[in-house]
Amino acid sequence: MNRQDFRSFTRIEVRWAEVDAQKIVFNAHYLMYADVAITRYWRQLAIPYEAGFAALGGELFVKKASTTYHASATLGDVLDVGIRCVKQGNTSVQFEAGIFRGMDLLNTVELVYVFADTATQTPQPLPQAMRDVLTAFEAGQEVVSLRSGSWNDLGREAERLRMAVFVKEQGVPREIEIDEFDPIARHVVVLNALQQPVATGRLVSDAPGVGRIGRMAVDRGVRGGRWGRMVLDSLIESARERGDREVVLHAQRHAEPFYLRAGFKPEGEPYDEAGIPHITMRRVF
Repeated sequence: MNRQDFRSFTRIEVRWAEVDAQKIVFNAHYLMYADVAITRYWRQLAIPYEAGFAALGGELFVKKASTTYHASATLGDVLDVGIRCVKQGNTSVQFEAGIFRGMDLLNTVELVYVFADTATQTPQPLPQAMRDVLTAFEAGQEVVSLRSGSWNDLGREAERLRMAVFVKEQGVPREIEIDEFDPIARHVVVLNALQQPVATGRLVSDAPGVGRIGRMAVDRGVRGGRWGRMVLDSLIESARERGDREVVLHAQRHAEPFYLRAGFKPEGEPYDEAGIPHITMRRVF
């Protein structure tokens, strides 16, 4: 096993609580590292765990977890934990984790899950949708679809996600969340393999040659992936194609670093919008 065998990696720094008096990691923590990595794995598949498995009609329960020791991780090490799906059975799926320090393999973890009814924990056949997305991801194929269109085309999906993020999660009043710009905007929605919306945004015109990007939302269960950037890049490209010279947006302050990485620059002073701190940011083409 080597690093090239994995497509999904999670980075972990070893801390004091995870080591013994010799500053060597307790063996049980390798299972914790693998558990963190498997959570990130589903995020990279754009499957929000709770909503995703509810749609699949069951849940994964651990049947077997084992570790194979190769070398010790020590206090302060930065570890890369790779996760891959190595086998699909009738009701079970097997994952393998490789825990690396640089290029050195320190520990191998085997995890076997059984797909079962949530209430009764009775094993059920793996859903075909789960088989398909696992196979596609491990083969290096795209596991989401990006759709761009009008409110008539995408309004149901966009509204569903925006209600969850802005209204339910952030407390924005519904009457100002859906507004007069939606029917004339260009909308983008990212759908996962279960056809659930996981990211959305829209593009309107502020003035001739100036596009305004807004209503950027990502399902909280898959944040930290590339889905928001996928939406943003699509909206920027739409602005370019229609001849805009620049794009502007009202960024929530916590998301400012995300937009900085995409080439936007802040301007003016911060302000409140719907009770949430914002700052105006602009990108000139």
